[in-house]
Amino acid sequence: MAVKWQRPVLVGGIGLSFALWLLQSLHHSVAQLGEYGVWGAITLSTGLWLFQQLGQTKTNNLPPTESPLDRAMVEKAIAQAEGLVSQLAAEAENHEAKVELQQRVAQLQTELDRQEIRLVITGGQSVGKTTLMQVLKSSWVPQQQLKLSLQETPALFTNTNSNQQQEAALAAAVASDLVLFVTNGDLTDSELQALQQLTAANQRVVVVFNKQDQYLPEERTVVLQALQQRLKVVLGAGFAVGIAAAPNPVKVCQHQPDGSMREWLEQPTPQTESLTNYITQILVQEGQQLVWATTYRTAVALKQEAKRALNEVRRNRALPVIEQYQWITAATAFANPVPALDLLAAAAINTQLVIELGAIYQQKISLQQAQTVAGTLGSLMVKLGLVELSTQTIGSILKSNAITFMAGGALQGVSAAYLTRLAGVSLIEYFQEQDTVLSSENRCLLNPIYLRRTLQRVFQQNQQVAFLQSFVKTISQKLTPGMT
Repeated sequence: MAVKWQRPVLVGGIGLSFALWLLQSLHHSVAQLGEYGVWGAITLSTGLWLFQQLGQTKTNNLPPTESPLDRAMVEKAIAQAEGLVSQLAAEAENHEAKVELQQRVAQLQTELDRQEIRLVITGGQSVGKTTLMQVLKSSWVPQQQLKLSLQETPALFTNTNSNQQQEAALAAAVASDLVLFVTNGDLTDSELQALQQLTAANQRVVVVFNKQDQYLPEERTVVLQALQQRLKVVLGAGFAVGIAAAPNPVKVCQHQPDGSMREWLEQPTPQTESLTNYITQILVQEGQQLVWATTYRTAVALKQEAKRALNEVRRNRALPVIEQYQWITAATAFANPVPALDLLAAAAINTQLVIELGAIYQQKISLQQAQTVAGTLGSLMVKLGLVELSTQTIGSILKSNAITFMAGGALQGVSAAYLTRLAGVSLIEYFQEQDTVLSSENRCLLNPIYLRRTLQRVFQQNQQVAFLQSFVKTISQKLTPGMT
């Protein structure tokens, strides 16, 4: 990628650093060197001040609303998903997922107005899922005025059930409007984990304690109370209902007129009234909200999928830009022997980098904001000790090649390029995590706390020895082609 020198901030910053270096070469005095030290101190202090000011800025990460879900909230989620899919189509016209995502977005409005309510029965093996579904379809569904569909997922937690199959079963449960999670006793750890996944997806769940006829009456009460308590403590919500979808046969004895005794087994009727009454009440009172909640979950999932695809497209465009600025930073630091002046050039380079990355991620960043972001990144690197750590690590790698290590500003050049990469990749990660909402508003409001975590994570990811050795070798060959 050719270097675009039509960048006043970049050219001006580099030009200023070289002008000061030239001035220093004409006036070899301690006093003047001190002045350059003042220049560096001013630059660093400005970054720290900007960091403090930025820390007082409010972010656009609003807390989740506790209001009940309504149609307007669902329509807003649909609009956001549609906007992201449209943005993906605009930035990557030939993206492989574009057509599928567009078709799924078009179905969301139909889902919002859906009249049929979908119930799913899930749970472990041999807990009575199939029997419960048959009982509900034969005796309960026909009595309902609402249009209902009932589906059973494959058994969870089986030895033959792969993780992929279990994830598919849970995904089917999340895609439904109401989940009947069947168990035949107190919850196991695996069942609790599955319930936690469903609850985390904001899915409405009713825990069904089946086969309660196999317990003594006092034991049933104990188990049901234990279920209610665990749901409350572990999940913070949920309700358990005791049933017997297929009670065990009962022996019936009858004395005959001739004095003999006749015995036979009689099949009791299913004991599901407590469950059917409860879910009937839910459907009558909350049927519309259940459909809205499912549509909302679908829209959010689609939005996240489109966002991942869009982030991938933008990342592929952003990485070459970061590499370009690595070379500029490395060459500037390599040619400029005054460390204090490197700060001026680095500030200008990183400011321009912020502007270009912001443009890729649809962030309208002004020059002042870009300077603030660049200053914040520089300040965080100093505070976290990343500058010192990276310089020490890169220095030890360079020492393995005596010729390269002796080449003037090789250490400064490679270190500067590495820090520029850290800054650029951290911005990519930061922008990717933001809630992308298409808007004409200026949304470049930086969260210093989150940026700090992102910077630390990126630094750790880029500290692998193999990566650093390859990075140092590549940059060194660019800086000293005749010596490596």
